[in-house]
Amino acid sequence: MSMRSQARRKRRLQRRAGITFCVGGALAGLSTSVWAQAEPPVAASASAPASASSAASSGAADGNANSNTTPTTTLAPIVVVGTTPLLGIGTPLTLVPANVQTVNAADIQRQGRQTLSDYLAANLPSVTISDAQGNPYQMNLFYRGFTASPLLGTPQGLSVFVDGVRVNEPFGDVVNWDLLPQQAIDTMQLIPGSNPTFGFNTLGGALSITTKNGKDNPVGEAEIQGGSWGRKAAQIEQGGTIGQNLDYYFTANAANDNGWAEQNESRIRQAFGKLRYTDADTTLSLSAGGADNDLHGAQTIPRSFLGNPRQPYTYPDQNQNSAGYLTLSGDHYFNDNVELSGNAYYRHFRNANTSSNVNNDYGTINPDGTVDTLQATNVQSTVTTDSYGASLQLTLLGKLGGMQNQFIAGMAVDAADSRFTQSSQDAAFTDSRATVGIGNFAQQTNANTHNTNYGIYLTDTLSLTPQWSLTLSGRYNWADATIGDESGTQPQLDGHHTFSRFNPAVGINWNPTPALTAYATYNEGMRSPTAIELACADPNAPCSLPNDFIADPSLQPVISKTYEVGARGRIGGNTTWSAAAYSTTLDNDIEFISSTGAGSSQGFFQNVGRTRRQGVELAGQTKYGPFTVTGSYSYVNATYQSTWVESSPSNSSADANGNITVHPGDHIPSIPATTVKLRLDYAATAKWRIGTNLTWRGSIYAQGDENNQDVNGKISGYLLIDMDTSYQVTKQLQVFASVSNLLDKRYASFGALGENFFTGPGNTFNGTAPVNEQFVGPGAPRGFWVGMRYAWK
Repeated sequence: MSMRSQARRKRRLQRRAGITFCVGGALAGLSTSVWAQAEPPVAASASAPASASSAASSGAADGNANSNTTPTTTLAPIVVVGTTPLLGIGTPLTLVPANVQTVNAADIQRQGRQTLSDYLAANLPSVTISDAQGNPYQMNLFYRGFTASPLLGTPQGLSVFVDGVRVNEPFGDVVNWDLLPQQAIDTMQLIPGSNPTFGFNTLGGALSITTKNGKDNPVGEAEIQGGSWGRKAAQIEQGGTIGQNLDYYFTANAANDNGWAEQNESRIRQAFGKLRYTDADTTLSLSAGGADNDLHGAQTIPRSFLGNPRQPYTYPDQNQNSAGYLTLSGDHYFNDNVELSGNAYYRHFRNANTSSNVNNDYGTINPDGTVDTLQATNVQSTVTTDSYGASLQLTLLGKLGGMQNQFIAGMAVDAADSRFTQSSQDAAFTDSRATVGIGNFAQQTNANTHNTNYGIYLTDTLSLTPQWSLTLSGRYNWADATIGDESGTQPQLDGHHTFSRFNPAVGINWNPTPALTAYATYNEGMRSPTAIELACADPNAPCSLPNDFIADPSLQPVISKTYEVGARGRIGGNTTWSAAAYSTTLDNDIEFISSTGAGSSQGFFQNVGRTRRQGVELAGQTKYGPFTVTGSYSYVNATYQSTWVESSPSNSSADANGNITVHPGDHIPSIPATTVKLRLDYAATAKWRIGTNLTWRGSIYAQGDENNQDVNGKISGYLLIDMDTSYQVTKQLQVFASVSNLLDKRYASFGALGENFFTGPGNTFNGTAPVNEQFVGPGAPRGFWVGMRYAWK
């Protein structure tokens, strides 16, 4: 190999090391999520820190032998942000016009939380969760008032990517948090706003997850833990290299949890593996994984049941989620300034749902003149989806008009075939409110859907001066959805829909000093209606979620427009801070309009006009000796901006027809205005660490109270205190413990208005005298867990 080729190989290896170090190692010294990181202005090449560090080391070594060598300076590492779905060179944070939040594997492992959504809610500004289904693995997650939820029918507003593959399930755009391999996560970046390069459904932000590889994680470890509510969990991971060019990584985990309530047990099984080839110019990666989970929920319960918050409203309610996926990804440097990256994937997902439901028509007169005496129904539904797609991205580094420039062009195609079946069975309630089936299940729906999404995107970051940079982006999206009835009994279900739009973005960054970055940005995004929304959009033919499809009149796509200004910086060597103000307006927002009240799943989807989420974020972190303090304050003002009418007969302000009128300025339910978070880390000794999270979440309105006029008022805010600790017994062995809800606070994170049919003695069925109540999702009581982790190389 020539000297010139050897030099090029070394530079590219340094670049790769720089990217890995910047995203992972540069953040590893901080105790929690990094919300602000300022660096000196640099060119877009991510190789700068590694090259500078290498030069400094080389200079120091040569200086010992030759006193005439000029001293060199080691630059601070650059935090690299992935501003597109595909992995690639990335963009230095100083050039990114957004309040990006970054989390690494050490942060997640340190706190030992049961679920990923719980970690995000306890640590990241503007992130909250609500428990609408009564299972910790099925939380609704909100970021800046936008939702990523596993619940079919929830209007989704966040995109989630794993190694460049979008994991919002095509049928309903839901995010199943229980399928994400938490132990395999290397870094997470939460990118706010309507960044168009992330494609469909990025209305309020995108969560980009990168998984571990064996080269950067060449260790193995096994972990076991147990504690409250019969929770038992075990996991193992192993990473390493094979020769100079191959590395591998594997992890698997299993958990059984009886649940803190009477009917919310969980069984989790996950596995993930990756095999990777790297050389100076090329990286090829093949990853595969899967999950097989069984989740039970306790539902929301009426406030009159809160004397025993562990009891379910009705049961059974069960979700069986299984998934398998395969991803091939790679990138190649043609030279130091040209990189091509891409991926191809296949995912298989299956959800089998069993739910128990009160018959809201109990006691009414049937068409034949008889009285309806059916107490309940059992519903079984299955969603099976095969999704597949590919992406390709070209990155060019160079100069434009004498100015440093980074240009990215990409394209993506995603397709999915889904089948939905649903059957219903008449049932009656036992005294414990379990349902007993009467007769056989009868099929009601058998539908197939096909979705195809195409996207072409461009983004260019131009360094106008050493202090100023300009970013221009845009993406053209085209979506096609076909819905068909396979049973032959619902021809009105058949439909074909297409949506398309070009979404632009512009941002500018100002770096007056190495310790300060200021920015301003405007961007637009789009969410096309999902198959379940399109097939359940007729007010004259309401359907039951997530069960029944009836008709498909047109819905308009949701368009988001986001403005954001902010700044981030560093004070001295131990303090970082960030501040941001934003406003996102949605046109043609989609809501589920209940036909019989918010406590019921009977209804239809409708465009309700304009909504808005606007607010501020303040965050900072400082280190003082053995103490590290991280804090944030978030304010979100989420309101309707149009007038529309909703059926909510359980709302005390409803008219004689059970309708309420929502006016501009009314607050959107489930979104707290204020959240405050504080994380304290104390290194008591070199081996012993103690951490504490304090989370204050403000009050919220219940679903069904969209006009904010119900007599029950808001659901109260609450303060939670969690603690975690670890002790390094030996180099290989660590013991750890955690406590959630230390003060055993009784609280509720979700609410909906509805009718309580269990007003008989001992809360037994009394369908002739239902009472309008506020239903809530109680939070878990105090829990305690201990475990140990053994690591080897």
